[in-house]
Amino acid sequence: MTADANVRMPQAAKDRFAAIAAAEGLSLRAYLARLADTLLTPAERAARAAEAKVGLKAWNGGAPTAAEQQDLDDELDRRLARATAR
Repeated sequence: MTADANVRMPQAAKDRFAAIAAAEGLSLRAYLARLADTLLTPAERAARAAEAKVGLKAWNGGAPTAAEQQDLDDELDRRLARATAR
């Protein structure tokens, strides 16, 4: 059995978490434990991003440069503007 921890938070936040947990058929404790299991720390996010970059390089030979990414973003913006103008 693991020890419980006390966490101080605004009552409104606790009430919201409790309502979400109840709607999912969970206790607040179970909901928060499940939530914690789904979130990544900044270090974990950085590691996943690095892995994704390696995967991208293996898949297509590399990632776009910042300038190439900006060109792609600009092209997407132009296409979206054209599509929404119709």
